[in-house]
Amino acid sequence: MSDSTTARKSLSEVNASVDATNRRGWRKLLAFLGPAYLVSVGYMDPGNWATDIAGGSKFGYSLLWVLLMSNLMALLLQSLSARLGVVRQLDLAQASRSSYHPVVNFCLWILAEIAIAACDLAEVLGMAIGLQLLFGLPLIWGVSLTVLDTLLLLVLQSYGMRKIEAFIIALVAIIGISFLMEMIWAKPEVGQLMKGFIPSLPSDEALYIAIGIIGATVMPHNLYLHSSLVQTRRIDSSEKGIWSAIKYNFIDSAIALNAAFFVNSAILILAASTFFRAGMFEVSDIQDSYKFLAPLTGTEWASILFGVALVAAGQSSTITGTLAGQVVMEGYLNLRIAPWLRRLITRLIAIIPAYVVILIYGEGKTGELLVFSQVVLSLQLGFAVIPLIHFTSDKQKMGVFAIKPWVKIAAWTIAFIIVSLNVKLVIQEITGWLNDAGENAWIIWLVVIPLCVATGILLFYITFKPLFDRRRQEKNARPPHGSASLLENLEKPIYKKIAITIDFSSVDSICIQSAMAQGGKNASYLLVHVVETAGAIWYGSEIADSESSVDTASLQDYLDQLKQQGYQVEMRIGYGNPKQIIPELVTKFDADLLVMGAHGHKWAKDLIFGTTVDTVRHRVAIPVLIVR
Repeated sequence: MSDSTTARKSLSEVNASVDATNRRGWRKLLAFLGPAYLVSVGYMDPGNWATDIAGGSKFGYSLLWVLLMSNLMALLLQSLSARLGVVRQLDLAQASRSSYHPVVNFCLWILAEIAIAACDLAEVLGMAIGLQLLFGLPLIWGVSLTVLDTLLLLVLQSYGMRKIEAFIIALVAIIGISFLMEMIWAKPEVGQLMKGFIPSLPSDEALYIAIGIIGATVMPHNLYLHSSLVQTRRIDSSEKGIWSAIKYNFIDSAIALNAAFFVNSAILILAASTFFRAGMFEVSDIQDSYKFLAPLTGTEWASILFGVALVAAGQSSTITGTLAGQVVMEGYLNLRIAPWLRRLITRLIAIIPAYVVILIYGEGKTGELLVFSQVVLSLQLGFAVIPLIHFTSDKQKMGVFAIKPWVKIAAWTIAFIIVSLNVKLVIQEITGWLNDAGENAWIIWLVVIPLCVATGILLFYITFKPLFDRRRQEKNARPPHGSASLLENLEKPIYKKIAITIDFSSVDSICIQSAMAQGGKNASYLLVHVVETAGAIWYGSEIADSESSVDTASLQDYLDQLKQQGYQVEMRIGYGNPKQIIPELVTKFDADLLVMGAHGHKWAKDLIFGTTVDTVRHRVAIPVLIVR
């Protein structure tokens, strides 16, 4: 089921590096465990902490249902991502490159890079805040030090994929144990906690936080990453082997994402059972959480473990961010640069806004920046989720592994929820900006709104183009109406009058040879050439420029050569638009066959050079033989 549309394998240095064939039982399960843990790190990075703390301190347990819904959404979408990678042996970016126009793919790449930069921003701030809390390091220094972890992934990759996965699992275990202890010390109210799983949105601000939670939980770059990481397993390529790989990858995803759900829920519950309970509704900064945890829980270890878990979350997510950036760039652009340079570029893009906010607005605004980064992630989700659903639904490419109708309905429901919430948020935010801008509102009308419209058009395109393509394929594949005709008198038709278009290119000889093969020396031929200069279009046959003279002489040369070989040939020179002139000359000659040369222009060249062949063949009532 693999595609041959890509120049290289996804994450080629570790592709099929873990042998999962010829294993049974627990050993087979263990062979598949790993990719989803790398993905799950993105579901518990520092950006999640900011949205979870903000949601818990402002609204108590009431947004727990958003976390549960996000986790179910994530499980379904990540399983689709894994299925795409296993079946087609393509990551999501590569599948997009093979399906969409290059301009569309470039736009999707830009959006994916924005999402990765937003995620990296959360990791930068999270690591810097964690170092500040544990060691008193100034935030600006911590942000600068995060550049150094560019080297960490390079070191880990030299030891192989299994070592990277083991390192990540160890960090996830540190985070999980830390929050298990936090939950014990916080003593949440179980009754109120259970009510938090009943859907409700107390205010517009709760909507903003909820969308941030969705963006922080279901991350677009994780969909690209997972479809690549599952290809690190060497599997049996038979139908049974592929179904087995899909099953074990789903188990891997279920275990890892439920661990992430526990961590996210624990953070929100911790904030609700300490800050919200104490009436501290405005605690949204990680720094404040660290400071207040010890007195509210009665132990200093609550703050210490909070800081340790934060550093572990930031460091683990920085590795997966690097891999996701590599997958996106190589997949969309088929371009590979040195991993250290790729990581450094992404990290610098994330550091700049962090520097600006810290230096201009102070360290107190970093919490708001973290929440904003997660909302940006959510806004990019539709552009990854919708293509993923299309690709895994495509029976032509996926075969028997295409998703079932009920899975497709669930996936489209998720996509609709994500897009609808984002549209509502965008309208809400732009309306607020316009009200606050006053006389400067024209800037928003000139820049922001056109950008939103263009983004909406792109989303509309990637949503409906595959549906139209599929309908067109079905229509073309549909058998014609009526019964088969009786086939008799199948001798080759003898054409008596054949017109040949000439444009003085390498195609001319093929056109003339093909025409002579159809009529032989018993037919009469017309050589047709149209002068397309600006003067010819304006003055017609009265033009006497150099090109007209040269073209006439060249056409006469063809005519003389053919006459010497015994063919009956005449010629006509036209002036102006060939789409109009060629049908007129052919009709006047009363031809019963037209032979034309095609140059194989692609879409861009068609816009520049035009599509003469396509237009002419619809304007003549005789057979047209197109050669190239």
